[in-house]
Amino acid sequence: MKSIILIAVAFLAIAAAAPVEKEPPKVVYYVFEKEPEGSYVFKYETDDGTKREETGVVRETLDEDNKLQRVVVVSGSYTFVNNEGELDTIKYFADESGYHADGKSIPKVPARR
Repeated sequence: MKSIILIAVAFLAIAAAAPVEKEPPKVVYYVFEKEPEGSYVFKYETDDGTKREETGVVRETLDEDNKLQRVVVVSGSYTFVNNEGELDTIKYFADESGYHADGKSIPKVPARR
């Protein structure tokens, strides 16, 4: 009888020590609008403060063979809760020259001398 009680108490202790699953944040705002030519606007926000806003615009540019091509130029930002529990915002854009991001959590490249 004592061993049954001891086993039951051990199972209760294990169950109580199990991590509690946190509910995922709820989306409180969402927009996605796309135009026929390919441009778009995308936004969302969750109840924990996470946000994302992005705009894509179609632009014509010349490729390496001097042929006209259409590219989508993207710009936007996202805000998230960092490891310290603070909100952190990253701003970015991407075009034919690549992806460029800026924010306090992104290391800065030292200037050349």
